[in-house]
Amino acid sequence: MNGSPLEPAQAHDYVWWQCTHEGCRLRFPAPEHLPQAKVCPTCGATTAVVVRPDNSHGGHVSHHPLPANAPHIELVLDNIRSVHNVGSIFRTADGAGVRHVHLCGITATPTNPKVAKTALGAHESVPWTAWRNSLDTAVFLRQKGYRLWAIEDAPTAVVLFGANAGTAADPPLALVVGNEVTGVDPDLLALCDRILFVPMQGRKRSLNVTIALGTAVYHLLYS
Repeated sequence: MNGSPLEPAQAHDYVWWQCTHEGCRLRFPAPEHLPQAKVCPTCGATTAVVVRPDNSHGGHVSHHPLPANAPHIELVLDNIRSVHNVGSIFRTADGAGVRHVHLCGITATPTNPKVAKTALGAHESVPWTAWRNSLDTAVFLRQKGYRLWAIEDAPTAVVLFGANAGTAADPPLALVVGNEVTGVDPDLLALCDRILFVPMQGRKRSLNVTIALGTAVYHLLYS
């Protein structure tokens, strides 16, 4: 749907449309009141509404409380260059129950409209602090009694799924992720108590930072 003029709307406004041209049959969700949806954005033929979802139940409720004794986890984002990654991380933090996000170096903050747009409001429910220097962040957290764990491919790293973050009675945990190209600052990595990696089976050596961090956060909070 390259070049599609479809606009965002509330989820309950959406229906499913299908192109009436048998050689196309593009199927897509769009607001029922949107005039552009009546024309297929791929071939230009007319479309028709094929499904109106039942919204009478008010939507699926996916909320599930954290385990009663879940550990306190915060995030340290070390020079994340993509504003979209930052926004996505805020959504993960909000969804998982992360307590705070520390934005270091060149990492964009929610004052950037692109971060706020990708976060979809999650930045309003997760406290955050901006730091110019990630090492200063690490020193501050260590002085406050935090444990520092990094997600990184390093010789001393251990498999994420063997790690246990403990309980609410343990010192709070700050989970560190680094730049999409260079990884975690070596001096910051040296300050970490533990380094974890997500096992990879394919040709690539790492996941996108948002995926790796999301995997780690949910494992550490819910396992």
